[in-house]
Amino acid sequence: MNIVEPNVASFPVSRLRRLRMTPALRSMVRETHLGPEDFILPLFVVPGSNVKKEISSMPGVFQMSVDQIVRECADVHALGIPAVIFFGIPAEKDEVGSGAYDEHGVVQEALRAVKKEVPGLFLITDVCLCEYTSHGHCGIVRDGEIVNDESVELLVREAVSHAEAGADMVAPSDMFDGRVGAIRRGLDEHDFPNMPIMSYAAKYASGFYGPFREAAESTPKFGDRRSHQMDPANSNEALREVQADIDEGADIVMVKPAMPYLDIIRRVKDTFQMPTAAYNVSGEYSMIKAAGRNGWIDEPRVMMEVLTSIKRAGADIILTYFAKDAAKLMKEKKY
Repeated sequence: MNIVEPNVASFPVSRLRRLRMTPALRSMVRETHLGPEDFILPLFVVPGSNVKKEISSMPGVFQMSVDQIVRECADVHALGIPAVIFFGIPAEKDEVGSGAYDEHGVVQEALRAVKKEVPGLFLITDVCLCEYTSHGHCGIVRDGEIVNDESVELLVREAVSHAEAGADMVAPSDMFDGRVGAIRRGLDEHDFPNMPIMSYAAKYASGFYGPFREAAESTPKFGDRRSHQMDPANSNEALREVQADIDEGADIVMVKPAMPYLDIIRRVKDTFQMPTAAYNVSGEYSMIKAAGRNGWIDEPRVMMEVLTSIKRAGADIILTYFAKDAAKLMKEKKY
């Protein structure tokens, strides 16, 4: 294949700074465009009423009861952010995560309430068991092993339950083998053939999830999640995982986390040309927040730089706790 070298004149005929001299010029030639429509805001739903509890390791992020979630979703919609994703923390947990597929579970109740009060907002649900199990793992544990196939059966029940409660899209985040295909069949069999699946397709066993585990109260009671989440050293394996999920019926594929895996986002987008999401996770958020509060960085500027980098790497959709802050900056024409 012949590679055509760009025909760029040399200095002084070419002065690349010419197009950087004013805000108008920079805006006109900007290659990557970021807007509120690119964001999904994660929300944490808890039982009770009038609950809005700040997560200590995630300043500005809260566990909220359904009534507060409705208010939050109205604010999100008004900012032009198109979607939220719900994570549920039940009143009681058990070994099989039964709260995940309870008709009256916290996520199911939130779906019904928000669908009624904020009908224009797109509602996504995280499909996993870790927030609901007493041991904190993503599936059923047998003799110390997190088993695959039985866990997938429960994930199907959870996804169908969310669809029945009004979800617009489901997002399996467990990384068990075969779960996308099983969920697709389950949705189809329950008359939800048009329900899209956003798969956490390349989800790494990352140290950046620490604050989330406080937010979702999902820290494993023993062991870790390396037996089903990906090794951070692997890149080619991510493509195999993504290919498998596409073959099983995923409509959108996700890379998680985002910042340390920008190379994976780019490889996934270039290889498959599929709608691609990236999760700007809790640890990424909290580091920026902490540095900003200490005066070490210009927090809004760094936030926008990071979000732009994720979009530039190839993400069509960004799940981020910064969604409201970024959207407000854009609305105020400060970015």
